[in-house]
Amino acid sequence: MSDRQSKLHELLLQNLTTLNLTQIAATYREVLDEAARRNTSMLAVLSSLVASEVTARRQKALQRRILQAKLPKLKTLAEYKFEFPKRIPKQKIMRLFDCEFIEQHQCAIFIGPTGTGKSHLMTALGYVACERGITVRFTRVIDMINRLTTAQINGTLELALKAYLKPSLLLLDELGYLPIDKRGADLLFQVVAARYESGSIVLTTNRPFRDWGRIFDVDNTLATAMIDRLMHHGDAMVIQGNSFRTKGDNPDDTKGDHPDQ
Repeated sequence: MSDRQSKLHELLLQNLTTLNLTQIAATYREVLDEAARRNTSMLAVLSSLVASEVTARRQKALQRRILQAKLPKLKTLAEYKFEFPKRIPKQKIMRLFDCEFIEQHQCAIFIGPTGTGKSHLMTALGYVACERGITVRFTRVIDMINRLTTAQINGTLELALKAYLKPSLLLLDELGYLPIDKRGADLLFQVVAARYESGSIVLTTNRPFRDWGRIFDVDNTLATAMIDRLMHHGDAMVIQGNSFRTKGDNPDDTKGDHPDQ
């Protein structure tokens, strides 16, 4: 390689770095060498380099969205065993995965016994949304309430709320597994009310709507108001059946995979 070529390569790398074209910087020599061997046109070379940069940026953006979403370990719709539950609204669930309900700020609630794959389906939906460029946040209900309670005590509630109000899709897992006191119920309602008609919520619960008052320290008024906001532009996915865990599978097992700290 001549001194002139070396200087050109050095200048090109500097300019590519300045423009943050890291993928092109990493691959352009190999692409040019291959193009010379195949006598490829300059237009084809340029198109190939730009396409590789776009692909790399999209992949980085996807990984960033997944990281920010705090999703548990990967679950996919293909892995879910629709034939196992006694009753499941498969077609309604499948329609959720086109993500149109998110664009329309609608909600969905998965209702069913523990171990029937509610969290599996919700997590899979979160990954699909991330793949489509949608911002997502996943959290257990009780973890969110604990974080907001601490923030309220410390006088930083407004800042803490932004983590749950800003994403286009909020995934709330395991409502009803633990009782929620008055303060916690009020904080949860703040999130639901603030997102009403402005951001989608997908929620999993083991309790039918008639039992929600018991979750919120026998506050039936608050439970009714929350259900009203979730269901006004939402739908319930009721799953009936036994736990997958008794069959050796564990579609709702996200133990240790909820980094909502």
